[in-house]
Amino acid sequence: MQAKLNYFNSTQNLLTRWFTVEYSMWFDLLLPSLASSDAPIPLGGTSNHFRVTQLRELGAWDPHNVTEDADLGIRLYKTGGYTAVIESTTYEEANSQWYNWVRQRSRWVKGYVQTYLVHMRHPFSLWRATGTPAFISLQFILGGTCLVLLVNPFLWALMVLWFATKWNVIEAMFPSSIYFLGGAALYLGNFTFAYLNVFGCLRRRKYGLIKYSILSPIYWAVMSLAAWKGFLQLFYAPSYWEKTQHGLTKAAATSVDGGLSTTPNIAGESTR
Repeated sequence: MQAKLNYFNSTQNLLTRWFTVEYSMWFDLLLPSLASSDAPIPLGGTSNHFRVTQLRELGAWDPHNVTEDADLGIRLYKTGGYTAVIESTTYEEANSQWYNWVRQRSRWVKGYVQTYLVHMRHPFSLWRATGTPAFISLQFILGGTCLVLLVNPFLWALMVLWFATKWNVIEAMFPSSIYFLGGAALYLGNFTFAYLNVFGCLRRRKYGLIKYSILSPIYWAVMSLAAWKGFLQLFYAPSYWEKTQHGLTKAAATSVDGGLSTTPNIAGESTR
């Protein structure tokens, strides 16, 4: 059982607002959609609930994976288990400092890449274990998420270079069909993701964050920076756990957007 996660300090600063927008989309839209379509779910570490016997049969958490919760969710699915997302929210503290956030996010991306590579060591075995729809879902949710974060800076640089210089070399490198596909990704793709962020805020009733969700592409740029930090770390410190500092919340920023009269169940991530 995976409970939904959100933040009690969503209004502390710009970073916590963007972080809350992201979590509202992820836990209130994406994960419930994956659960309803019988797709494997990369678990979020806080507020998971397991059958102890099944957890022991799986070998519990991988001590070498820095997102051991996501890996466990995939192993659970491969052995015939499933995850349900329950209508209960655990409120935790959103990172409010950029450097601290980059350290945390780089670890998450590194762990997703680890999880993807481990389970794709034998792709045909993974395919047989999960079935075609779930196998395709894993390519997008695990592999695709990391790939997009790593590739985005190069695509943005090409776009800026093209509009700034009309450099003919770019036109020679890519045929016109790629140009139109890239244009569709730029306009329709970014619109879709921004719209999902807006819808996540509406679903969570965090109406005050909608205007910040429209500026999500700026947040994605910093995510790419953290992704490259985590990816490069795979080569020299694959199991290194980037410690995340907690307790940075200002007392005045602990209210939840939207006027919801809820008492938050405050939990923090593991600091091992």
